[in-house]
Amino acid sequence: MKQEYEINPSTIAILAIEKKLCKIIEVEREFFVEESSMKIIDNSCKYFGSSYEGRFEGTKRLTGISNKSPIIVEESKNIIFFPTSSPRNYDCNWISLNKIDDYKKKGCKSILKFVNNYHLELNMSYESLENQILRATRLDSILRKRKNYEF
Repeated sequence: MKQEYEINPSTIAILAIEKKLCKIIEVEREFFVEESSMKIIDNSCKYFGSSYEGRFEGTKRLTGISNKSPIIVEESKNIIFFPTSSPRNYDCNWISLNKIDDYKKKGCKSILKFVNNYHLELNMSYESLENQILRATRLDSILRKRKNYEF
């Protein structure tokens, strides 16, 4: 079991199992890390030169979103993650926007299908999931427009 983890382009999801235990889903593998999901997010932001707070403030400035905000973990590779609940909750999962292939409703829950055909059932309403995906997509769109803007 790993002690630390940095999000990378193959990271699909960070699933909170306990307060200080997460399951990491990558395109090619799955494993556990002895850290909270929030700590993994913050460490990953720091690895790429910012912090969760800095990324949170950036999202707020770009989009006006300040609740359950998606964040840009690393901008040049378009690594954008969104939380499934309040990041203050220990059981908050984080999902990579650009690794989602499809999603659908299953009763009161939602099913995410990722680019590697991995299926994840979330204890989250379809409407709430769709809202988080739309917010993250909006952030992605703003970021792409700014990257392509020529002075």
